[in-house]
Amino acid sequence: MKIALEQGNIVQADADLIIVNLFQGVTMPGGATGAVDRALAGAISDVIAAGDFTGKSGETLVLYTRGAIPAPRVLVVGLGEAGKFDGRAARTAAAAAARKARELGVKRVATIVHGAGIGGMEPATAAAALVEGTRLGLYRYAGHRSQPPKDWKPDPEMLIVVERNAAQLAALADGVARGEAVAQGVNLARDLVNTPANRMTPTVLAERAAALAQETGLRFQALGRAECKALGMGIFMAVAEESEQEPQFIILEHNAGRDDLPTIVLAGKGVTFDSGGISLKPGEEMWKMKGDMAGAAAVIAALGVAARLQLPVHVVGLAPCAENLPGGRAQKPGDVFTGMMGKTMEVISTDAEGRMLLADALAYAARFKPAAVVDIATLTGAQAIALGPHAAAFFANDEALAAKLQAAAEASGDRLWRLPLYEEYAEAIKSQVADVKNSAGRYAGIGASAKFIEHFTEGYPWAHVDMASLALAEEDKPVQPKGATGYGVRLFVSLLEAWGR
Repeated sequence: MKIALEQGNIVQADADLIIVNLFQGVTMPGGATGAVDRALAGAISDVIAAGDFTGKSGETLVLYTRGAIPAPRVLVVGLGEAGKFDGRAARTAAAAAARKARELGVKRVATIVHGAGIGGMEPATAAAALVEGTRLGLYRYAGHRSQPPKDWKPDPEMLIVVERNAAQLAALADGVARGEAVAQGVNLARDLVNTPANRMTPTVLAERAAALAQETGLRFQALGRAECKALGMGIFMAVAEESEQEPQFIILEHNAGRDDLPTIVLAGKGVTFDSGGISLKPGEEMWKMKGDMAGAAAVIAALGVAARLQLPVHVVGLAPCAENLPGGRAQKPGDVFTGMMGKTMEVISTDAEGRMLLADALAYAARFKPAAVVDIATLTGAQAIALGPHAAAFFANDEALAAKLQAAAEASGDRLWRLPLYEEYAEAIKSQVADVKNSAGRYAGIGASAKFIEHFTEGYPWAHVDMASLALAEEDKPVQPKGATGYGVRLFVSLLEAWGR
């Protein structure tokens, strides 16, 4: 679907369908919706008065114009309560409207920007939310079927964003461009996570990262088994050695070589399939472990967005990628390994492997002398129990970085909830035979895992995001189809934008 921005009157738009909106509880439509209502002799008001449309978030109403205006159909989408309207509500409205347009089989759609007027959002922010919501709502993973599902209808061919005020066009154009870049990144991450593990090995993930770098101008490098061993990444390699698949330590850079810009390092766990190793996971729903590389997917995709938006910050993306399988070379509980920093680690559980990948990635991050490092991982079941699919947990050893991350979460809609880094968690991972052990057992698992990762950070502000319950969605919602979510991409883009400012 192509997206265009035009100055004009939505009532006169040349389209198969025009989209306007309504806040919940409004009985007399105003603005563009009011203009359409008047052109239709009060048809929208009549439906509201009858109680058949309330304007709740994501609700849709389709009316047929019978020649009263050029477009044969009008879609009114609910924005929810005006006092609660934000970017999340704007994206939901756009996604719900886009899905309904696809369901109707229309080709050419015109829409106003939700929230740019009485919603109180800045025009660029509202336009970005409109495009993000539309693209993310229409996302479908075609997968590897021999034929597409029979009930799939094609997307509309054209979305025209209509704005009457010429003075707003430049800001709206900026928002449309940002929304396109962000949605492209989120949907890339979704594609990577949705892909079956036998078709998304560490090598394939590196190839996808290389293709993204070629397309956007990022610097790309991937270290294999020999290079990682030469660097002393013994903790990462303890996991990687279990599989016949070649591990890949992916390095992407935006604004590489720019020493006049602050350096931010993003590191993502890239376990392309996690069986648990010798500490084997239960078989039920183990197929979901193809998504255990969602952190790496978010980092790779976010680097692509940073490049497309030309953000004025030096960004390094690190994605240590490997499979976690049982085998003849597999690590065993009780084994001890030495990482890149020279610190040693005792294996308690081979299913606590993601933090092992991150241990050497965070050691590698120090060579960039970063202003901050943020890692992201599908790390613990404890995060899912604590927060469900509604927010990721995060930890930080620096208050300024924590505040920036929290602000980015609010701006992006990728929710975060901060948890403490108590020193008692360090006591729980003390080992009798090594510097640290990789698991504290059943209790306080989320805090102890964060403390383990912090053990391998040195000389920079650091934060850890545990997104275990956010990688895959169980329900189908307007902005988020069932399956991979692309969580973390919008969070990182908002963080980098703020850092660039």
